[in-house]
Amino acid sequence: MDQQTISKEMMNFNKMLFDNSFNAISVIQDQSEKMITAFMDKATWLPAEGEKAITDWISAYKKGRDDFKTATNAKYEEVANYFMKKENTATPGMKK
Repeated sequence: MDQQTISKEMMNFNKMLFDNSFNAISVIQDQSEKMITAFMDKATWLPAEGEKAITDWISAYKKGRDDFKTATNAKYEEVANYFMKKENTATPGMKK
């Protein structure tokens, strides 16, 4: 295998690992949100301002998580396009 193919496969493997890890972390965060929401429903002593702060915090980390995933996917797409461009511009003698 040539270096470009190995690099492309490593990038694909890295993206798969990232996606799996990100999904696992997302599940954990979503489950934590459910637990916190259930806690807030039962905690009558928690003032409305406290509930709003927690709700805003949950919304902020969800937005940050989604923004991070979008940015990471965009960068993986750039790398994939780079490899595709390199494959298309390679000289015929260099391809295997």
